[in-house]
Amino acid sequence: MTRRRRAKKLGPAGGLGARYGVRARRRYSEILTELRRRHRCPSCNSRSVQRESVGIWLCTKCGLRFTGGAYQPRTKLGITAERSARSS
Repeated sequence: MTRRRRAKKLGPAGGLGARYGVRARRRYSEILTELRRRHRCPSCNSRSVQRESVGIWLCTKCGLRFTGGAYQPRTKLGITAERSARSS
């Protein structure tokens, strides 16, 4: 009888081990991967925006510093507010 090996936990949630449940680990992993990827700059449109601290984002190319969400530079509520401000 051969033993099957278990899959290793990969990604940001790998350090959590078997704790906190699958849903919490998956959610944590999705949030962190979204946070760490490079986003588009609203000014120069290049993929060079990184999070500086909670809610503060910095474009490393043009130097634009702007506020946004804690985990994403543009939130759904912010996009809606921009749209309504533009139409007024």
